[in-house]
Amino acid sequence: MRSYDLSPLFRSTVGFDRVTRLLESALNGEDNSQNAYPPYNIEKLGDDNYRITMAVAGFGMGDLEITAHPNLLIVQGKAKEQQAGTFLHRGIAGRAFERRFQLADHIRVNNAALENGLLHIELVREVPEAMKPRTIQINNLTPAALPATTTAAAA
Repeated sequence: MRSYDLSPLFRSTVGFDRVTRLLESALNGEDNSQNAYPPYNIEKLGDDNYRITMAVAGFGMGDLEITAHPNLLIVQGKAKEQQAGTFLHRGIAGRAFERRFQLADHIRVNNAALENGLLHIELVREVPEAMKPRTIQINNLTPAALPATTTAAAA
């Protein structure tokens, strides 16, 4: 596996700490052991709409907790009590988990629903009006509209 040195990036940027940490963790493959359970999908439903679907078979609504922080979504599943009995095969996992999703700026959780063992988390990007692009009107300057110092210099 290749290793990348991101130190030049850290030395020449200001305010991009979060981005460089994300790049570093992605390149180093952090949390690979935890990424297998529970399985999940991330869908893009539109320009500003996303859905995370997690397979949480065996977990009820009281066993799951979703916490939204700025730029971070945490989904936790509480450990299920072991059922009494002898199993010949135990393939349905009921172990505790914590899954973290790094969110971009202005992404918020809109809704969450549990259906047929799938946890659906709806996300939406809401960019504030002040940060949206705006069109600037271009005015036509006529000699009469120019400041007095400009017209005096032209004469």
